Amino acid sequence: MASLTPITGLLGAKNAAHFLRRATFGPTRVKIDEFASKTITEALADVMQDLPTPDAPLDPGTGENWLPKPGELNSGDESLIEYFKGWFMELMRTTGMNMTEKMTFFYHAFLPADHSLIRNTTSIYYQNALYRQYAFGNLKELLTKVCVDNAMLFYIDNTLNDKDEPNENFARELMELYTIGKGDQIGPEDYTNYTEDDVKQAARVLTGIKHDFDFETIDPDTGLPRGKVSPEGIMAERHDADPKTFTDKFNNRVIELDPDDPLMMVDGVATEAGFFDEIDQLIDMIYDQEETAKFFCRRLYRFFVYYKITDEIEQDIITPLADTLRNNNYETKPVLEQLLSSEHFFDLNNSSTTDVNIGAIIKSPIDLIVGTFRFFNLSMPTELMDLYHVAYGQGISRLLTYQGIDFYTPIDVAGYPPYHQVPAYNRNWISPNNLAQRYHFANEITNGKMNEDTEVMLYQLDIVEYVSNPANVSDPSNPTALVSELTDYLFTQDLPAERFNFFLNNVLLDTLSAANWTIEWNNYVATSDDSGVRSQLEKLIISIMQSPEYQLF
Repeated sequence: MASLTPITGLLGAKNAAHFLRRATFGPTRVKIDEFASKTITEALADVMQDLPTPDAPLDPGTGENWLPKPGELNSGDESLIEYFKGWFMELMRTTGMNMTEKMTFFYHAFLPADHSLIRNTTSIYYQNALYRQYAFGNLKELLTKVCVDNAMLFYIDNTLNDKDEPNENFARELMELYTIGKGDQIGPEDYTNYTEDDVKQAARVLTGIKHDFDFETIDPDTGLPRGKVSPEGIMAERHDADPKTFTDKFNNRVIELDPDDPLMMVDGVATEAGFFDEIDQLIDMIYDQEETAKFFCRRLYRFFVYYKITDEIEQDIITPLADTLRNNNYETKPVLEQLLSSEHFFDLNNSSTTDVNIGAIIKSPIDLIVGTFRFFNLSMPTELMDLYHVAYGQGISRLLTYQGIDFYTPIDVAGYPPYHQVPAYNRNWISPNNLAQRYHFANEITNGKMNEDTEVMLYQLDIVEYVSNPANVSDPSNPTALVSELTDYLFTQDLPAERFNFFLNNVLLDTLSAANWTIEWNNYVATSDDSGVRSQLEKLIISIMQSPEYQLF
């Protein structure tokens, strides 16, 4: 039986590593050891601490902030989007043992944006800021903000949605992909959870708001720019102010404004306040349905635990999580705490060794690359052009694309296929070409990425330096201990003897004996000449990073 009962006692190294790999973009060995001595309550409190709002990305062309929108001296939008992506990934790399950036990415994967269609990095940045602000916040409130978010307005055409020419695109995706889900089709234009008539009525609710290209219309709750309903921000002239009647899927709910309330409507025209009141009514109506909470909890589960949701998981995990979400007025933090503290999350409710969650998800390219940088505590350049344009733009962003995620260019409005596409889900990350590029990454990070124009090394894993640090490897002169500690902390599961001996004897030692390795290492310590150990250590770490075990978390 799948159990949401919270685990007790200290985490220990294995559970700490699992928790930090899933809740953040990856730990160092030091952090695994630190969290091993915490309870899950203490660990959750640590990773869910509120962080200061990060400084906005700078334009390397000017060295200055380019928000709320770029000026004549700033770089063009195609450069700014690359700098923004580098800025976001740098936050993933540097934020530490905190869940904020993982949740920000979760919301991007769940409520995506495609820069190739939007073509406005300012809109992308403010959507990212919105998701970060609601990382542990209220889901219903977030969705009301998404409905008027500039990036989403442009991405799914709601900026074209007018009372005289309704556009149903966003209303359809709001229901199908972002809130309640379709369910099975049970009749013509009739799905389990809504009908096409409901989509049409929702589209009418959403009429009359436009993308604000000047980013001067500020949301009073978030302090972030949003769309505008009129140049003056008073009357919503292009909003359909007539009543909207939904089907029995929503208990024949009617969304309407009081024509006698001048705060909501004047002479048959909705005010700005009236428009937002109808948005609130729409989101309330959708979230009044039990299925909406379940839909969201399934997305959380597939992102943080495993893609397969059996009848048992639906009954024992998803339904109680959805109850928690509703009972807490759609605050997400209690749900995350319940899921990530559970016996089910830590595989303590199942004695079967073939039905486990730890080490069951294929790492996304972001988890693989950023997690590797974080585990080895690799540094990045401080000069802005080297950091954004070369290290990320020409280096890591390219690696992500080659490995299967064109960051901020998802293939459709559902987002990146491994997070939603039935039946493969995370197995979509692996193809012959993508796998070859994962293997190439191991070589590139070991050899290092250089700015060829300036001959500045941008990033590189110096494995000799890494294992020389006693915080990372207690006794690198002992080859068995060396391989054991690296694989213990880099892999999710204990290695069978045959696999361990492969890394020890076939890769590290090769033709050497254990005694010879000790001699070579001690010679390096005495002379600083690493020629006797470097090549073998590099072969070992590349072999580890190219192994099937390293692709999982």
